[in-house]
Order: sequence, then C-alpha cells, then structure tokens
Amino acid sequence: RVAAGAVAEKFLKEAYGTEFIAFVSSVGKVAMPFIEEQSETGVPSDEFVEMLSTVTREQIDAEPTRCPDKEISKKMTQRIIDAKEANDSIGGTVTCVIRNVPTGLGEPCFDKLEAKLAHAMLSIPATKAFEIGSGFGGTQVPGHLHNDAWIQKTGRKGQKFLGTKTNFSGGIQGGISNGENIYFRIGFKSPATISQEQQTTSYGGVEGVLATRGRHDPCVVPRATPIVEAMAALVIMDAVMIQLARQGAASLLPPMPETPLRPAPFIMSVPGGQAIKVDEAAKPKTE
Repeated sequence: RVAAGAVAEKFLKEAYGTEFIAFVSSVGKVAMPFIEEQSETGVPSDEFVEMLSTVTREQIDAEPTRCPDKEISKKMTQRIIDAKEANDSIGGTVTCVIRNVPTGLGEPCFDKLEAKLAHAMLSIPATKAFEIGSGFGGTQVPGHLHNDAWIQKTGRKGQKFLGTKTNFSGGIQGGISNGENIYFRIGFKSPATISQEQQTTSYGGVEGVLATRGRHDPCVVPRATPIVEAMAALVIMDAVMIQLARQGAASLLPPMPETPLRPAPFIMSVPGGQAIKVDEAAKPKTE
C-alpha cells in the first residue's frame, strides 16, 4: 500500500501540487479540541478548517503520537501508556486532508469520489468508521446552515475562480471534487491482541482461555497515518487517470461545434492553479 501510494503521491505533487496530510485526532476519549467543538455545533469550526490548510507533516512527525497539538499529544501518550500497563489496548481516529485537488474527479453515481475514499479507508485493518466533511455532525444542522454557498475567490496568481464559502461537504459535491480541500476522519478499533487472558470457545464447543504473549502495540493509530495518506493518494491517482482517459478518448472524436447548450470541453484544473489543457483536437474549431 505505502510503496504504491508514495509513487502516486509523488506524481500528484509534481503534476498538480496535491498534498496528503494525515494526523491522529483522538486516542480513546482524548481528542483534539475540534472534535468536541463539532459535537456541540454539528459543523467544523473555522479554526479547524484553517488548521487543515496550514498543518504540515513536519509538525505531525515531531510528536510520537503524530498529533500536531503538543498538549493533546502528551495526554494521548499517557493514555497509550495506561493501556499498555493494564495489558490492554485502545483505539482512536485519524483525520486526513487532501489539498490542491483537481476539480471534476469522481462520478455522480456508483463511483462517487467519497465512496472510493471510504472503500479504500475501510480496507485498512482495524478500521470501523469513516466520515467526510461534517460527517455525522452534519445530520444535526438544518440545510440552510449546512449548504456550502458558491463565491468568487482569488487564486495564488491573482486569477478568479469559483469556490465555496464554507466546506461542510468536505470538498466533494454530488460525488465529484469541487476543488476545495477534501477532509475525512477514520475510526480505528482497539487492537484485539492483548496480554490479558480472555474467555474463548473452540469449534467443538469446549470453553477455554485465550492467552497471547509477545510484543503487541497497545494502539495502532499513530502507525496508521502513512497508510491513510497512501490509500488516499491511490484513490486520487485512479480518479485522475480515469478523467485523463476520458479526455484522451474525446480527443479522438471529430470536434463538435460549441453552442449555448453545449459548452466547451471540460478542462481539469486546480483552483487557483494552472488548468490542465485538453488535447488540441478536442477543442472546438471556429471559422
């Protein structure tokens, strides 16, 4: 997973400036402030959205728990130590943000981009939950407050483009990327292998005791962040290749005249960045 994801991440960074950043957001009941805030308001806070745009891998890797909040990281470390000393284990969550995502990736029905991400994340061992954007908190908010309004934004080079005022949808609308940051959270269960004796029963119905020995992680969540990033990169890479294949196939057909009902061919681009041009043969020819 990680080796293939590293190749995909490298290509996407070079081609589109896409970044994949995952970090530990909770261990047991020890959580970063934004989780508690969202449980009260139902939607992500402005501070959390800003943090998603600025957090770096260096900040994350500086902490043993891979949580960018130093104070919360210390509490997470102690929670993991407590589980280890009790010969037990504990779970947690990983939050991932994908920045500078090309627009137009995904499909409106079966292969929605969020469905592909959920598929990839839930294929990781020990995962038990997935939410994107406002997630379950969004079910508590009325539509007029949850809707992401479209506004005109200014890119890094001064160019104008459409974006959303808020990003409760998590960068995907109707199954297709809209150019905003894609962010989601994955839940990991407590590891099953612990150093406590546990009751069990054999296939023959004989009751017994299950006892394990050896070195076992009391919490797998800090180890999961690179896997989450890798799987996210593979999903976005697949979506990019599918979209480029569509554009390549369209370039083999005779050009059709542009009309008010048929706009110019779709061009995949990164908001605030440079458009990825379609093959010249796909462009409408004018007299």
